[in-house]
Amino acid sequence: MQLQLTKQNVLKGAIIYSAGDTIAAILLNEFSIYRLLGMILVGATIYALEIPNYFAWIDKKTVQLSGIKQTLSKTGLAIAYFNPLWIFRHLAFIKLFSGNFYDINFNLLEIACLSFLVNIPISFIANFLIQNKIKLNWRFLTSAVFSAIMAIYYALSETIFQ
Repeated sequence: MQLQLTKQNVLKGAIIYSAGDTIAAILLNEFSIYRLLGMILVGATIYALEIPNYFAWIDKKTVQLSGIKQTLSKTGLAIAYFNPLWIFRHLAFIKLFSGNFYDINFNLLEIACLSFLVNIPISFIANFLIQNKIKLNWRFLTSAVFSAIMAIYYALSETIFQ
């Protein structure tokens, strides 16, 4: 499978992911132009490349399945992608772009794990809908919007689970 990075996904990733994080930063009184620019960069590159290609891979891997097995496999594979390590990486990006390098530690991984566990019911429903009810060419946008909302939760989770 050849990886694809489209201009549309770059733009969507840059705008949507940074918007969610900016809302969280404002709520926490942590807004920084460097954090905003960093999240624009991550959304436009890493997330815009990884997520649409992973979703295409999910479709390819589950095409031979049908019914509830396909539905649950697609949902489970999506949840597996947005795992505690993904959340940790996202939180680490926030710390990095905020200049709080020393806050990238094991405690941040613990927060990511708790955040993931608490979020499983919501994530299951959202990923079920995204993977099984949304066409592939709309999944990145839909997932990005959900992830932007979750970015607010992830940023706040450090305060909640501290």
